[in-house]
Amino acid sequence: MSESDAVSSMQPTSQHIQDTRAKHWPAHAMKFCFGMILLGQVLFLLFIFAFYYPSTLSGAFETWNSKPLITGYVEQDSVGNFGFGVHVLLAAIITGAGLLQVIPAIRNRFPVFHRWVGRTYFVTALLLALGGLWLVWVRGSYLNLTGAIGISFNGSLIILCASYAWYLARKRRFAAHRRWALRTFTVVSAVWFMRIGYMAWGMATGGAGIGNRMDGPYDYFLAFGNSLVPLLVLETYFLVAKKGNASARYAMTALLVLCGCSILAGSAGAWLVMWSPYL
Repeated sequence: MSESDAVSSMQPTSQHIQDTRAKHWPAHAMKFCFGMILLGQVLFLLFIFAFYYPSTLSGAFETWNSKPLITGYVEQDSVGNFGFGVHVLLAAIITGAGLLQVIPAIRNRFPVFHRWVGRTYFVTALLLALGGLWLVWVRGSYLNLTGAIGISFNGSLIILCASYAWYLARKRRFAAHRRWALRTFTVVSAVWFMRIGYMAWGMATGGAGIGNRMDGPYDYFLAFGNSLVPLLVLETYFLVAKKGNASARYAMTALLVLCGCSILAGSAGAWLVMWSPYL
């Protein structure tokens, strides 16, 4: 081999340059997507604190019904009202804890705080999942059977993911734990994703496929899609980050940017239509 050939072989090829450039794009896009999720969940957290906490802690449970609910305050149903009140109070705890857990700077700089918030998060997730199942199948808080099954499916995923993420943390398998913690965050956020999904879809299509009793084609899709679609995006991201070529990484980047923009639009719509009018 001549000297010029040796030098040429050492220079990066255009394909190598393209692969190097594409390597970090999905991670940047995921940060953008998570940024939009955090923004939307902060709005949701503000609504919970402003709407549910004053009425629940003061005992003015009938105020819940000023906002449309499947089953809110019911006279002479002390057990059901108590269960619903605990559920909404815990929703704020898990939303706030989840926001703290997915911020890398907090995890890296304050590991003890991260561990205790994580324990709180997992315990609250399990309580909310079990409480949601109780509200649906004992209190009867659902509009149709498909929706009830969808909520139960989500509750089962929460129990599975949270339990396994905690198990991996105790075994100090931290790389696997972080993946399962992200899965847990995703399925715990399913009810929030449902609200965002309704608003984004409604703005894009005018509400096509949405029934009056959540019995339209889109309602049935979202009953399971609120868990499965975000999980599918997350699993695809894991796969592309590990094995994807440049084309796959660019496609993943585009998908995550699209998801982030949809979440931003849905969050803005939820704040303007579902949350702020009742404050």
